[in-house]
Amino acid sequence: MSNKPLAGRKADSTLIPGYAVVVLWCLFTVVIIGWIVAASFSTTKAIFAGKIFSDGFHPENYIKALITHKVGVYFVNSIIYTLTTCFGVILVSAPAAYILARYAFKGNKLIQNTFVAALGIPAIMIIMPLFALITRLNLTNSRGLLVFLYISINMPFTVFFMIAFFQNISFSFEEAASIDGCGPIRTFWVIILPLAQPGIITVTIFNFITVWNEYFMALIFANKTNLRPVAVGLYSMIQSMRYTGDWAGMFAAVVIVFLPTFLLYIFLSEKIIAGVTSGAIKG
Repeated sequence: MSNKPLAGRKADSTLIPGYAVVVLWCLFTVVIIGWIVAASFSTTKAIFAGKIFSDGFHPENYIKALITHKVGVYFVNSIIYTLTTCFGVILVSAPAAYILARYAFKGNKLIQNTFVAALGIPAIMIIMPLFALITRLNLTNSRGLLVFLYISINMPFTVFFMIAFFQNISFSFEEAASIDGCGPIRTFWVIILPLAQPGIITVTIFNFITVWNEYFMALIFANKTNLRPVAVGLYSMIQSMRYTGDWAGMFAAVVIVFLPTFLLYIFLSEKIIAGVTSGAIKG
């Protein structure tokens, strides 16, 4: 009798502790998220009493959070910042990554290494010089400024990520386009960029989550209420809970802030995995 089935069972048994930890963590996460969602439809009194829904079902908490606590304003601001940044980052980074990946020229490796080195610089190190410069230029409290900063801080990662995709695309596409009389610029926008769609989708999702959850720069450079994104607005709302005591409304605001990135990952998780793995394979 072959020992392979027995060996396979032994190998599977060694994975049981790991699976158990993953299952427990998933259950813990589901319970926590479920409790927050349930509390968002309850009342502050019921939450503190530990009896969710004892006072009924209250969907008006979401209306109160959106209007009274201005979560709707913060939400719209974050949508503007995030979508504009994601589009701007791809518009700037994709051509740069393509040139660095496909053309050999003096200083190419130095530029690539500079982008990689920029990934290791924490944003907090450049906040003070940026603040001094921007204050001197009177550019604070501007949506355009915040979008520009978001594009700048996300560009090194996007370029680094996209270089791997462009390197894996066969040169035969460009050779065929050149034979047909297609210039380099048109070749990039019409042929190469669509082929890099998995990488573009993946890095855009990463950038979306990063910008949506960004807090520190928005706190420094967007002090006005009508300019705050959800991260800063939610923190301000939590601080106001000390005086209003509207915990149900706060949980509703947490769900509103959390929902977009949660849904984005749930529906696009396969594309994220496909994009990361295809970029890691040398073709």
